[in-house]
Amino acid sequence: MINRVVYVRAHWAPTGKYRAVKVPTGEKASGLFGGLKDVTRKEQRFVQTGTSDCDIDTERLADDIGTAVAELNGAGYEVIAVTPLTSGAYNAEMRWGWTGNGGVGYGYGYSFTKGVVITARKVGT
Repeated sequence: MINRVVYVRAHWAPTGKYRAVKVPTGEKASGLFGGLKDVTRKEQRFVQTGTSDCDIDTERLADDIGTAVAELNGAGYEVIAVTPLTSGAYNAEMRWGWTGNGGVGYGYGYSFTKGVVITARKVGT
């Protein structure tokens, strides 16, 4: 039996906002001074300004998993397991003297999907 293990990395989700942009329609119209100018219409389009620090791009991860599975199947492998890998982040702080005679602390933690491991078996061996 021949097995193969593939790691598929998760990526952070894009962040940004929707903005109105001018999109050419392909038509031409007479300009103010007799020339032709492109006719445009306004559309709302997502403009990426960065990436999230706590949310993964689940659509991209699903596409990447599908691509990896298709490649494995094309090479004669059958997927037998898809295992998510998680990681975490945290922060904590302790302050003394806030209450006059003691301290106050706070903290948080969260986990996120770092990627998946796909285990496949060679078919017919």
